[in-house]
Amino acid sequence: MPTLRTPPSGQPPRPRGPAAPGSRPSGLTWYLLAGLLVLAAGQAWFMKPPGRAVTYSEFKRYLRADQVAEVIVGPESLQGTLKQAEAGTTAFTTARIEDPKLVDELDARCVKYTGEVTNRWLTDALGWVFPVLLLVGFWSFFLKRMSGGPEGGVMSFARSKAKLFAEDDVTISFADVAGVDEAEQELREIVEFLRTPGKYTSLGGKIPKGVLLVGPPGTGKTLLARAVAGEAKVPFFSLSGSEFVEMFVGVGAARVRDLFTQAEAKAPCIIFIDELDALGRTRVQNPMGSHEEREQTLNQLLAEMDGFDARKAIIIMAATNRPEVLDPALLRPGRFDRQVLVDKPDIKGREAVLRIHTRGVVLAPEVDIAVVAARTAGFAGADLANLVNEAALLAARGNKTAVDQRDFDEAADRLIAGLEKKRVMSPREREIVAYHEAGHALVATLVPSLDPVHKISIVQRGFGALGYTMQLPLEDRYLLQRGDLINQLAVLLGGRTAEELALGDISTGAQNDLQRATDMARSMVTEWGMSDAVGAISYSDRRQSPFLEAGPGSDRGPYAEETARLIDGEVKRLMTQAHEQARVLLMTHRDALERVTRRLLVIEVMEGAELRALLAESVPPSHA
Repeated sequence: MPTLRTPPSGQPPRPRGPAAPGSRPSGLTWYLLAGLLVLAAGQAWFMKPPGRAVTYSEFKRYLRADQVAEVIVGPESLQGTLKQAEAGTTAFTTARIEDPKLVDELDARCVKYTGEVTNRWLTDALGWVFPVLLLVGFWSFFLKRMSGGPEGGVMSFARSKAKLFAEDDVTISFADVAGVDEAEQELREIVEFLRTPGKYTSLGGKIPKGVLLVGPPGTGKTLLARAVAGEAKVPFFSLSGSEFVEMFVGVGAARVRDLFTQAEAKAPCIIFIDELDALGRTRVQNPMGSHEEREQTLNQLLAEMDGFDARKAIIIMAATNRPEVLDPALLRPGRFDRQVLVDKPDIKGREAVLRIHTRGVVLAPEVDIAVVAARTAGFAGADLANLVNEAALLAARGNKTAVDQRDFDEAADRLIAGLEKKRVMSPREREIVAYHEAGHALVATLVPSLDPVHKISIVQRGFGALGYTMQLPLEDRYLLQRGDLINQLAVLLGGRTAEELALGDISTGAQNDLQRATDMARSMVTEWGMSDAVGAISYSDRRQSPFLEAGPGSDRGPYAEETARLIDGEVKRLMTQAHEQARVLLMTHRDALERVTRRLLVIEVMEGAELRALLAESVPPSHA
């Protein structure tokens, strides 16, 4: 999809994430505070002296006035009653002071007095026994959490972090999976192994220990593993490869041992390790040192896969999109016995996936899922789910009662070309963009054996894309011939060529087109052997994942400088040939270029049918 891009003008600002929430007191803190409050209330209630508190001098005045009826002499206080109520009560309490004449005075005034036998068990209990018990309970609870109780604790880092899903928790089945028929068929046999293991072991066969799911991101590898567990109705352990490795030496190996111990207790079951490449990278001799902790974890995983009994029906499933970096010891028979490719769906698979994701979506009667599937070539299952969700959000934003075809088209444009921008361009720049996109569209329509143009737009989208030309494939293609690639080079250079012919000058908008065209031409020469001068030799030394796009870096292979000059010359020759092909086509149909450009300046977005109608007078029917 050729696009017109502006020159880079700096990186966009990074969004700032939400602030971390403030820490809150734990449940243990609240329990401790509640216990202290209960203790203080108990002391205040049980140790509160009865009656009204008076000073010792007041007590002596009451005694001399013959108002005291009875006194209880304690070791630290005096408690008594008055003959007449004062301040609403007759009981009083005062502190005891060393007074040798007190007994004589009580006898002289015939006051009944008794001594108090002190019972301090309640005071002692509230004073120090209960606090000690509270501290012992708190310490026991803390040690339990440190040692790793049922909920895991501070010292439980050596335990496996796998999430266990019981038989009834996994509700996904093969009915929720589409577009990966070959992988699904391969995994149905694993379900039979788990359901009826005796059927295979009775004949002397061994159940496969491991199944490795490989494929591009978003194709549904994790979904397939859950579907196997849901169909077999067995427990499902799920975790990521990065959860094994920690900063502490030996933790990863301990987690592997704990994981297999738990799995043996739950057998038959499934262990699913996502992103296996984070754990199982190839072990290499590095003079600068290696990641010993990761290698110890990998060694423990290899030992556990060799050590557990296959008759216990424990299936280890793993997923990765980088199988080329995995250690060969993981891939040998007896460990990951089966490797299942989970690739992007074809047009029929995309239609089936879309029908699954649109089950809960209100669709308008005119929506054609087959057309949507045809427009989304190269989409994975996750991309299709996102497409359906974006279409539903767009329909809700427009206050519609159902999702129509236009919503799906707009959602596809958002995902492919980016978010539409409402920026005002000058008339001169709009004209440059219109000529550029018209050149792409005309060359794509005039050259044979290419996908037809579906839409042309001069509306800004995404990061720097001032316009785009979208081609809709009629069928999925897995091979491209040299003529097809040369025609694609001509399409990529058609925008820049149209600017040369119509405006007499070129702009920076062809930056992305030139980059993509140069990469394609270099691959034709160095990887696909499509240059007669260089020959059928691969000069590329890149080792990249078959499921991931190549990152930045040099593909300079182990060849001489003379060969490098020859390769550069062939790349330039292919680019010049494609440029000349685009120039001849656009000069031949110069009037068509003007008509399409003027129409684009008026409507901004042109459908492929209207483009072909404008070209009907000057383009032969075989090319239309």
